Amino acid sequence: MERIASVMYLYPGNQAEYQKRHDELWPEMEEALKEHGASNYSIFLDRETDTLFAYLEVENKAAYDKIAETDICKKWWAYMAPIMKSNPDNSPVAKDLEQVFYLA
Repeated sequence: MERIASVMYLYPGNQAEYQKRHDELWPEMEEALKEHGASNYSIFLDRETDTLFAYLEVENKAAYDKIAETDICKKWWAYMAPIMKSNPDNSPVAKDLEQVFYLA
């Protein structure tokens, strides 16, 4: 099992909308995440800075990364782009974090 963590960034004033969109996660997006091996996926919000912290576990990171090639993922990114910092392809601006400690 590989653990993945990253930070992403909301535009100010979009905390409630971000929460709403994830509360209503499209079933086909959830299915794609699971098909690509995602589990124990959590996203946390620092309300003072609009910074998101994402954590998930995958069986194989290379297999998981292929989700970015799916139509549903690209559609989700386009849906989320107006409320968070995004790259030209609409993928969220994300900074991968390096694990420095783990307690099983």
